[in-house]
Amino acid sequence: MAALDRIDREILEALQNNARLSNKELAARVGLAPSSCLARVKRLETDGVIQSYRADLDARSLGLGLQALIAVQLRLHVGEAFGSIGDHLRSLPETVAVYCLGGTTDFLVHVVCRDTEHLRVLTIQSFTSRPEVSRIETSLVFSFTRLGLPVDRGA
Repeated sequence: MAALDRIDREILEALQNNARLSNKELAARVGLAPSSCLARVKRLETDGVIQSYRADLDARSLGLGLQALIAVQLRLHVGEAFGSIGDHLRSLPETVAVYCLGGTTDFLVHVVCRDTEHLRVLTIQSFTSRPEVSRIETSLVFSFTRLGLPVDRGA
């Protein structure tokens, strides 16, 4: 993978803020010819710097009015337990994000649910009933802001 230059970083910042920019708009923003801009974007995709493009959806519009973070502690800290529960947590339709952590919490899981009853059933059926799980702690999310990654402009 080639080192990122100033123009690559400007492209990344622009796409991170609005992935729907046309190549022509992006090229104008970063001061490149459209063909050069497209080549750079393709290289950034091929190199894995740009991993995907996605639409951010409004959970409430989908009937998912409750969000929570569930901290999970495992009974045993062995590879099989981490792999098994990690796969399980990622497979849940309510899961938004899964973080495997160091410290007292082994996994932090961001979930979306219809309401408190949905959350209660989810925690019982999909978390506390698992043999790998020792303890969970659930925190309700009142609001959150999704931010992009910092794109270092100094390089």
